[in-house]
Amino acid sequence: MSGRESLPDQEVLRGVGWSIVPTPHDSPQYAQVAAELRRRILAGAIPPGLLLPSETALIAEFGVSRGTIREALALLRAEGHIVTEHGRGSYARPVMPVRRLASERYRREVKQITGRSAPETSFTRDQRIAWADYQLDKEFREVPASSAIAELFGVQPATMLLERRFLFRAMGVPQQTSTSCYLLDMVAGTPIADPANEPWPGGNIAQLHTIGVQVTAVEETVRARMPMPDETEQLNIAGGVPVLTITRRMLAGDRVIEVAQDIVLPADRTELHYRIDLLEEERDG
Repeated sequence: MSGRESLPDQEVLRGVGWSIVPTPHDSPQYAQVAAELRRRILAGAIPPGLLLPSETALIAEFGVSRGTIREALALLRAEGHIVTEHGRGSYARPVMPVRRLASERYRREVKQITGRSAPETSFTRDQRIAWADYQLDKEFREVPASSAIAELFGVQPATMLLERRFLFRAMGVPQQTSTSCYLLDMVAGTPIADPANEPWPGGNIAQLHTIGVQVTAVEETVRARMPMPDETEQLNIAGGVPVLTITRRMLAGDRVIEVAQDIVLPADRTELHYRIDLLEEERDG
């Protein structure tokens, strides 16, 4: 249609079961359409996983052009409210199972050293999956330490490392990526350097125990950012959804023995949980 397109009268829409939250009259029409569809999604009128009406149906309902509808859908995709699949259409983004990261999860790996519990790692524990449901894509290579990694280790730049890139899957679904590094002179020639031994029950903590290294502390720093294109593809992240990144250092006493600079988790599937014992901190202080 030519000229300024108008949305249907609010009384008409109420008559078919919808009510429109007023939007500024000077808002672009695609933004007005997006606002109404967003409201329906957030209110549960369009439940997670349910297909939105087709473009043709939306054009008829809102009385706007196809281009306006596509701009509205693009905005909702960028916000992470909808997912569009070729041949299927657009649907409200499903609610993803949330992985709870608790500060004590590495203690599960310590128990693997004794061999008195079923095989698991902090990942399988967080995902609440059996060992048979855990798959790990891996790539090992020897690399010189970048300045950033060297600083985290407390060594000179270009110190040789064993770099291990992992893609973690729970029941076949990609859930997390990680780039983890060991000092090469510590693990070269040991079973730890053989990718065929992954996944390893007990993870890094149990691995290091086999070469006489006891992990005494774990430090983690958490940040948020938007995903890189390869992360979006690997982890099947919906548009508009950020990721949490964890930088981890494992220590044996004062010595840093492992660094994971970028553990990447989709933010809509991750919950961080911390316990702080104030009375214990007071005694320590």
